[in-house]
Amino acid sequence: MGSFALVASGAARQAIDSALPALIEDRVASRLMAKDPTLWGPDAEAEASVRLGWIDLFDESRSLIPAILGLRKDLAAEGVDRIVLCGMGGSSLAPEVITRAAGVDLVVLDSTDPDQVRTAVEEGLDRTAIVVSSKSGSTVETDSQRRIFEKAFTDAGIDAKSRIIIVTDPGSPLDGSARAAGYRQVFNANPHVGGRYSALTAFGLVPSGLAGADIEELIDDAEEISEFLSEDGDDNVGLRLGAVLGGTTPLRDKIVFADAGAGLPGFGDWAEQLIAESTGKLGTGLLPVVASLDAPEITAVADDVVPVLLSAIDTAPGDGVVDATRAVVSGTLGSQLFVWEYAVAVAGRLLGINPFDQPDVEAAKNAARGLLDAQPEPTPAAFVDGAIEVRGDASLLEDSSTVGDAVQSLLTELGADGYLSVQAYLDRHAQASLEEVRTPLATLTGRPVTFGWAPRFLHSTGQFHKGGPASGVYLQITGAAASDLGIPDLPFTFGQLIAAQAAGDAQVLADHGRPVLRLHLADRAAGLVQLSSVIDSLAEVEADAGISRPDTSGNG
Repeated sequence: MGSFALVASGAARQAIDSALPALIEDRVASRLMAKDPTLWGPDAEAEASVRLGWIDLFDESRSLIPAILGLRKDLAAEGVDRIVLCGMGGSSLAPEVITRAAGVDLVVLDSTDPDQVRTAVEEGLDRTAIVVSSKSGSTVETDSQRRIFEKAFTDAGIDAKSRIIIVTDPGSPLDGSARAAGYRQVFNANPHVGGRYSALTAFGLVPSGLAGADIEELIDDAEEISEFLSEDGDDNVGLRLGAVLGGTTPLRDKIVFADAGAGLPGFGDWAEQLIAESTGKLGTGLLPVVASLDAPEITAVADDVVPVLLSAIDTAPGDGVVDATRAVVSGTLGSQLFVWEYAVAVAGRLLGINPFDQPDVEAAKNAARGLLDAQPEPTPAAFVDGAIEVRGDASLLEDSSTVGDAVQSLLTELGADGYLSVQAYLDRHAQASLEEVRTPLATLTGRPVTFGWAPRFLHSTGQFHKGGPASGVYLQITGAAASDLGIPDLPFTFGQLIAAQAAGDAQVLADHGRPVLRLHLADRAAGLVQLSSVIDSLAEVEADAGISRPDTSGNG
C-alpha cells in the first residue's frame, strides 16, 4: 500500500506556510497532474511539453511486467542469474535503490574505471546477462561497457546476442542497432520522460525486475499516492515537500539527506541526481548532500541548510516535536520515488527554473571528447608528495609544497555560503573507504561537503557544479589503475577515457572560475592511506591550521 508522510519544523515549516497558499491558488497540483507545460514559464514550455510522461505512466509501466518476468524465468532456466546493469545517471541510480531496498543482487556498472569494469566483466561471466540502458545509445560509458562485455561473451564461447538486453527510447540509434544486431530483447521506454524522472519506466523496472525485485508493488504504491497529488489543498504532501525544497526565505539551498531508519539504502544518491540536475541552473538551485545522522551538517544546522531525515514509516515524529529546522519523510519506495519527482517539479516553479533541462551537462562531455580526440600529454604535476601528484592553478598552489598545504589552500577559497565537492575517479567498490573523508572535511570546513563517484556524478551533480551558484570548491581525486583495459573497436582505452573525463570536467570548472585541486594517486593503496591521514591531521589541528572558517551558524 502506497504511503508518504512529511513532518516539517523550523524554517522548513515556515516555507510551507508561506509558499503553499500561492501554490494552491495557482492550482499547481491539478495543473501538474494534467500535464500543463506552462507551469514553469514560456522559456520552459517547449521542453516541459515533452517531459511530463512520468505523471501517468502506471498502466504503460505495468504492461512491461509480463515480458520482464518472462525473460527472467527464461534466463534462470538457462543458468543465468547474475544481472549487470550498464547505465549512467538516472538509468542506474533508480535500479540500484530499488534492488537494494528489495534485498536482491544487481551489479551496477556506472563507471569507466578500468579496475571496476574488469571486475564486473570477469566475475561470473558464464551466468551473466547485461542490461544496457541509454535513452539514445550515444552515452560513451554504456557503449564502451557493451563493447567489452560483447567481446568477453564471444571470447568465452557464449552467444553474446543471447546475453544482451537493451533499454532505450523508441526510434533511437541504439533501438535500431540493437534490433539489427539481434540482441536478446529490446525494451522501449517512454520518450516523454527524462532520465532522472525514469525510475518507474522501463529504465527502472527492467533491470530491477530481472534481478528479482517486486516491480508490480512498486508501481502500485506510486499509483496509489499519485491519486492524492492532484488536489489543490493544504494536505497535498507533494506541494508541501516542494515548498520545503524551494520555498525557504532566504533560500536554504543545501538539502542534506540522512537515513534515520527508512530501509531505503541508496535513496539519497537517487534523490541527489534528481534534485541537482533538475534545479542547478541559471545561477541558482538546490545542492543535495548525502550524509549520516551524526554528520556535522545535521548536528549543527547552518542557516543555508535543510536537513531531510529519511525515516521508517511507523516512527516519523508528529508535528511540534522539534523546533529546529528539518523535514522528516517516510513512505514506501514507490511512493517516495513519485512524490520526490513531483516535489522537485514544484520546487522548480518556486525557483523560477525549468526542472526538465540540463544545459551544462554537455560541456564536460564535449571537453572529454576533445581530449580523447587530441590525446594530449598529461599536464605535468605542480609537485609530488609521497604517492600523490598535485595539480591545480598556479595561484591556488603558489605557496604549497605538500598535499596538506594544497588542501588548505583550496579550503581558503570556500566562502560563507559555499560547499566542497569531493570527486573520486576511482573504483567505488575497491576504494569505498575514501568516502570516509567526507565527515572530517565537513568538520574541518564547517560547510556542507558532497562526495561523488566519477564519472557517474557528471550525469547528476555535475549540472549543479556548472549551472548552480558559483560557491563551490572542488577536490578531484584520480588514481592509477592496476592495469589499463582496451575498448573493442575504439581508439582509446578505459584508462584514457576516465582520464579524459576527469581532465575535461576540471577544465570546464576552471573555465567557470571554480577552484579545482587535482590529486592523482600514483599508487592507489598508498595514496589513499596518505590522503586520509592528511585530512584527519588537518581536522585534528583545525584551530591552528590557518583556515578561515566562515561563520554559518544560524538558528537551525
